[in-house]
Amino acid sequence: MAGGTVRAEHVKATRELIMTTAERLYAERGVHAVSNRQISEAAGQGNTAVVGYHFGTRADLVRAIARKHTEQLEQVATRLVAGIGDSTDLRDWVSCLVRPLPEYLDALGSPTWYARFCAQVMADPAFHEIIVDESITPPVQRQILDGVHRCLPDLPVEVRAERTAMTRHISLHMCAERERALALGTSTPRSGWHSAATGLVDAIVGLWRAPVTR
Repeated sequence: MAGGTVRAEHVKATRELIMTTAERLYAERGVHAVSNRQISEAAGQGNTAVVGYHFGTRADLVRAIARKHTEQLEQVATRLVAGIGDSTDLRDWVSCLVRPLPEYLDALGSPTWYARFCAQVMADPAFHEIIVDESITPPVQRQILDGVHRCLPDLPVEVRAERTAMTRHISLHMCAERERALALGTSTPRSGWHSAATGLVDAIVGLWRAPVTR
């Protein structure tokens, strides 16, 4: 029994190390520029087949990394939603949509790689849908988007879909830019993640309220 527990803990630790290493390398170089062998070597694993053994395909590894963070992001989003109750203020719902990622990155402490990892994956046609699925399918995300839409009942369905995508891309890529700057030690427009999130909320509220050309 004890031996089985030790092995299970070892497997868990190895999987976590592989995911952390792959996330960093994918964030810095791009998904297709990094081989499983490079991940194994960077993770200090003597067996170069260890990535495939634990995760299967590259897509499976990408999804596992995304899902690990999604669970934590859902908790932040759920807390934010609970804090606004039945608000009818668009800014409240946009805050719930935008703030989870910067708050989560702030809690992780610098350097982080997740925003840049997501940006790299989103830009890759082979893996784009993985990040979209992980960011939209959680029930709390649907609840937040429904809240945004209730504040703008006259907005056409196709415009809602378009602005939802805009929100996702702007939020992600601005977080990735800040994450990169922090990792490199260069200056950023805002002093902290909370302030950066406030700037994003300001801009994205304006995006949702922008007039629609008929």
